[in-house]
Amino acid sequence: MSDSRMGVWLIGAKGGVASTATVGLIALKERLIPPVGLVSELPQFQPLGLIDWGNFVVAGHEIRAVPLIHEARRLATESHTTTVEVIETCRPALEQIEGRIRPGTTYQVGPAIAALADADLPRNETPRQIVDRLGRDMREFARREQLAHVVVVNVASTEPPVDAARLPPTWPELEQTLDIGGPCPLPASSLYAVAALDAGYSYINFTPSLGAAPPAIQHLAVLRGTRHCGCDGKTGETLLKSVLAPMFARRNLRVMSWVGHNIFGNMDGQVLDDPANKRAKVASKDHLLGEILGYRPKTLVSIEFVPDLGDWKTAWDHIHFAGFLGAPMTLQFTWQGCDSVLAAPLVLDLVRFTELAWRRGEVGPMNHLASFFKSPYGAAEHSFDRQFQALEQWAANGQG
Repeated sequence: MSDSRMGVWLIGAKGGVASTATVGLIALKERLIPPVGLVSELPQFQPLGLIDWGNFVVAGHEIRAVPLIHEARRLATESHTTTVEVIETCRPALEQIEGRIRPGTTYQVGPAIAALADADLPRNETPRQIVDRLGRDMREFARREQLAHVVVVNVASTEPPVDAARLPPTWPELEQTLDIGGPCPLPASSLYAVAALDAGYSYINFTPSLGAAPPAIQHLAVLRGTRHCGCDGKTGETLLKSVLAPMFARRNLRVMSWVGHNIFGNMDGQVLDDPANKRAKVASKDHLLGEILGYRPKTLVSIEFVPDLGDWKTAWDHIHFAGFLGAPMTLQFTWQGCDSVLAAPLVLDLVRFTELAWRRGEVGPMNHLASFFKSPYGAAEHSFDRQFQALEQWAANGQG
């Protein structure tokens, strides 16, 4: 087990997922909660000597001025996922973290996210200046807190989609776009990724945003000897798709149509109410059925913003399939859960497994973490059980 102090740098540090993960991490340190929902606490991963929760130090970037303690209190007063007593016990640590949060950037994030920004953000920065400032914030955090390494996690709102195929394929070519006179093609999520990877830190993209997906940014990770993974945390409806679709495939039951309707009311839902931002999320949720089944049934994914639902998400799915003799049948399910509570433990697991990959000296995409994502980088396998077996195999390979 590592005794080193490790940094967790959260992009979107005061959002629902980040604040839930932060409160959860503090509560785990103080032994206020059991480790329910944490994959890294399963018995098969105990021999790995994973870093203790108490060795992580949290900081991050944010574009909103709301106090972190205010967002944390909402977990008790609005989402009702914890108690006021737990939040008050966590208050001193939350106030320390507040002092380590720095202004982020709204470069190329689209109007829906830019409208949320009320923090005092630097103005008229070039892409190069943004990357330099973000990286400087991360490095100063590591120096001041005497950290062995930093894991940067993007848990910010979903940006509009970007066509990565139009970007230069190598890092030296893409780097030049940071200095051109016109707009840089990279959105904020990718500028954060560049800043983190260029500093030699690990980067996790928990969102559908572009992040480290471009080959040129993956090239940067290899050049700097670091690692990354993503994208879009697999927490609810899509998790069930990745479990149920293999069942239909292995029983040779032909799926004719699969319709999924999602409603929720948190800030992420507000951003996804913008059609441009919604396209990126829908594409991430909709692609894996064809990959698992080997053919593409009729699909429809809808996401609707219903403000009064808050952080509680409901997904209703209708699956129409054909069986023996061509008999048409249906399977329907309803998934209800607190969006941030489903996501936050996965963020903590990813940080923990990434820290171990850093200790092992692994470089490039962390493909063994595919089970955590809807659209894992470079993944040929989308069945959840097989993805999870890859994680277990990675764990077993490192024990000897």
